[in-house]
Amino acid sequence: MLGFKLDWTVSNMRTLKRFLKLVFLALAFPLHLLFLLCAQFGDTDGVFMSFSQGLSLIPGKFGTYLRAAFYHLACPATSDEISVGFLTILSHRNTSIARGVYIGPQCNIGMCSIGENTLIGSGAHILSGNRQHDFADSKKPIQEQGGIFEKVHIGADCWIGNSTVIMATVADGCIVAAGSVLNKTADTVGDVLVGNPSRTIRNRFAESPRDQQGAIK
Repeated sequence: MLGFKLDWTVSNMRTLKRFLKLVFLALAFPLHLLFLLCAQFGDTDGVFMSFSQGLSLIPGKFGTYLRAAFYHLACPATSDEISVGFLTILSHRNTSIARGVYIGPQCNIGMCSIGENTLIGSGAHILSGNRQHDFADSKKPIQEQGGIFEKVHIGADCWIGNSTVIMATVADGCIVAAGSVLNKTADTVGDVLVGNPSRTIRNRFAESPRDQQGAIK
């Protein structure tokens, strides 16, 4: 009998949550249409960032659900089952956020894709690659030399700690410790990276101490 009640409660909670998501999708739809209209008369990413800035200021669950709905509509392959924290800004529309992703408050998210069930702590910065600013010509201001924006890929089931700076791709299952700066691709599944610049100290999935030792770089 108790099991039946628990199943009934869980089922009803899921139904209620899905209903709320549909409500917020309906609320976000006019915002999305306004964004599309405004984007016709200006830089798409600039307009998108302005909308993101405005949405980032809405506190509480209302803000969390509304941001999830808007990004689901506006960004390619983005789930509505995400959590984007207060004061977190997305700067490029070409950003994909998979189901179950949590992004903490006060983050700055550049052009990237984020895999399922990844956690991103407060104050993290994901840059659009590590070549955004050229500076080879010493006679020309850096801001006039251009650069290349790249889509960074963060794997599934990663944990990106508070105040990290990510400038390169991160493989599935990796942990980047709080305060670390990752400027080169972390391409081994399950690596634990720390420091500035970050280095691998062990691997989550290594089966023996010897394997762990071999993972240290």
